Amino acid sequence: MKTVLIGVGQAGGKVTSSLVEFDHDMGFNSVRGALAVNSATADLQSLPIDTVLVGQDRVKGHGVGGDNELGAEVMQSDAGEVMAALDGRITAEAEAIVVVAGLGGGTGSGGAPVLAKELKQVYDVPVYAIGILPGRGEGAMYQVNAGRSLKTLAREADATILIDNDAWHSSGESLEEGFESINKSIARRVGLLFASGENVEGVGESVVDSSEVINTLRSGGIAALGYASAEADDDPDTNVNVVTSITRNALFTGTSLPNASTADAALLVVAGKPDRISRKGVERARKWLEEETGSMQVRGGDFPLESERLASLVLLGGVERSARLKEFMEQAKAAREEAQRQEAKRDDEEKLFQNDDLDGLI
Repeated sequence: MKTVLIGVGQAGGKVTSSLVEFDHDMGFNSVRGALAVNSATADLQSLPIDTVLVGQDRVKGHGVGGDNELGAEVMQSDAGEVMAALDGRITAEAEAIVVVAGLGGGTGSGGAPVLAKELKQVYDVPVYAIGILPGRGEGAMYQVNAGRSLKTLAREADATILIDNDAWHSSGESLEEGFESINKSIARRVGLLFASGENVEGVGESVVDSSEVINTLRSGGIAALGYASAEADDDPDTNVNVVTSITRNALFTGTSLPNASTADAALLVVAGKPDRISRKGVERARKWLEEETGSMQVRGGDFPLESERLASLVLLGGVERSARLKEFMEQAKAAREEAQRQEAKRDDEEKLFQNDDLDGLI
């Protein structure tokens, strides 16, 4: 799938840069353009891709300080500048536009839904979003921002691939190391998905193309992406169990949204050397996915790739009923209610010191 990527906010810019780097290093050439958009000058300076600064009149390049309402306002005000920067980057060969954003920060959570809406009004190709949920320990403000943003983003984008920061974070890593590791994991998984069918090293028996990705995401709403890999044997018959095993792992332990197994549609992509991919294994894995997801719309195919390993990518469309998503929304609601209580308490304290009955005591 030929894509144009737009990273919004700090996390969005970094993940977009990682996706561009992965696509270039692998030689896929599926990313046909990339742009990073932010309200903080410092967050744009280190990125190796083209950038646009928004909100300069309001925040003077210092960012919106986690205020996602302000993030939405500055994106709305400067949307024309962003769209002008995209002119010439989104050509007729683009099959999808992908807005990438961390949903906990101010610019990303506020600006991504605004930009997705603007893009859909102008371009005929699907506008997808990659939304990154804050981890459970990242603070109440991030949870509240993400809860607000997710509802709007899911409505404005044609589909939103959701990535839980906790899903791909390894224990023992520092926060900075964790984010870097997550960015690389996102780039590998999403990069392989979008490159399916673009760079064929050999002839697969049933090669996945962009239409199958688009059809899997057609139901809209929330999507998730699973991934797992293992060493491949030279004999494809021996790899029957390898294919089925990595597909199970991709769904149960390698998904971007834990406990998301019920879906409206699914796509299984098995990547590796064509002569090592077991057709029997792919068909068994596809049927197993039908049973596990409860969907009759389960597509499957190959991604010929020069590698000593076999990898399984599982794209799930329509996973709004997942336990993790329900848990997150409840957590975001509780964080919002706590923030409202704290604000009301501060208002009461301010009124106490403005009470005329205290006049003359000092």
